[in-house]
Amino acid sequence: MYSKLALAALLLATAEARFGQEQSVANIISSLSNFGNPGVAPTLAGSTPGVLLAGANACDKLTLADRIVSELGNDKAVIDAAKKLVAAEKNFNPFAVSIPSICSDPALPATQELRGIVPLVDPAVTGADVENANSAKSLTSPFANDGLSVADIVKANGFTNFTAQSSSGSTTAPAAGNNNNNNNNNNNNNGNNSNNGNTGAVTSAVTSAAPAATSEAADAGNGNDNNGNNNDNNGNNNDDNNNNGNDNNGNDNNGNNNDDNSNNGNDNANTGNNNSSNGVQKSTLAGADFGLCVPTMSFVGGRGNRKATEFTFLPKDPLVAKGQQEALNPNIITNRICDQLTNVCQANQAAKTACLDAKAQIKALGTKDASTAQKWNELLGFAGTDISQ
Repeated sequence: MYSKLALAALLLATAEARFGQEQSVANIISSLSNFGNPGVAPTLAGSTPGVLLAGANACDKLTLADRIVSELGNDKAVIDAAKKLVAAEKNFNPFAVSIPSICSDPALPATQELRGIVPLVDPAVTGADVENANSAKSLTSPFANDGLSVADIVKANGFTNFTAQSSSGSTTAPAAGNNNNNNNNNNNNNGNNSNNGNTGAVTSAVTSAAPAATSEAADAGNGNDNNGNNNDNNGNNNDDNNNNGNDNNGNDNNGNNNDDNSNNGNDNANTGNNNSSNGVQKSTLAGADFGLCVPTMSFVGGRGNRKATEFTFLPKDPLVAKGQQEALNPNIITNRICDQLTNVCQANQAAKTACLDAKAQIKALGTKDASTAQKWNELLGFAGTDISQ
């Protein structure tokens, strides 16, 4: 009995010691006081502990990292500090929760220099050695990230023992038995139908799945070909993997988080519907269908508890702006808008291409005033849009 109590006390002490780690990141951010307006760096540093708490949304720290760059500039010291926050280990209590949470919003972080970085996880988590090695590597050599969330990137590089969490707070446990997570490895799944030589994947799945999926993980270890987890090609191009009938949608790559998966492989699904579903204004760009969204930008002062004289950029469309904070840097918002065209708007390829072209032009301009938002709206066929709302 004594030894069990001693062990429990040791584990608790270790967990508590790790709970104070956010202070090191806060100190790094606080040291940037010579960047941005007076008092901004300490304020941002003061927000750091809150986004690393065990109960915080996993996407909050990515939003804060974007704010650090937006408000302090893109000096290398600022970028490096923001990177440390993106890679920081979120507090985790193994006594209360079995696996950590990682952000599944593909639009975060919006700052290009921060994309492709994956977080550290508590060493007590199964598979932490793989993820923590990846995290260290990603700080200097970011992983491929085009159109992917941090959760997607983490899974694609071998770590699945976590819960994916969106900006709105909804969570999704990783699929049991899918430790490779479609990592473009279709030719390396030797004998997966019978789980031949794939014991490690099943072991990880049992620990990584949510409680409700535990029985599925057990079935996966019994060579159940049709349970959606232990199938040929690990979830790619599989008729029997419960992939919502994607074979009938012409989207064999839907399991790969491809940029167009929201349209079931059909960029032209909205052909003939140049207005959004809400009957909003139509773009003057020929052939560009922005689907459910209007990709315009506003430039307004006083948002986010800022001074009335401090103006920021933000998407005007609520669907595009959901989960996005206002930004001093227009490039954060242009990136968000272009990402959302794929993620939620169901825009066609012509609209996506136009958005990427406009994003490059705005970045080249380098302006951060009303003319920037006006130019953006004009480039996407919405000239004259009111940017003050």
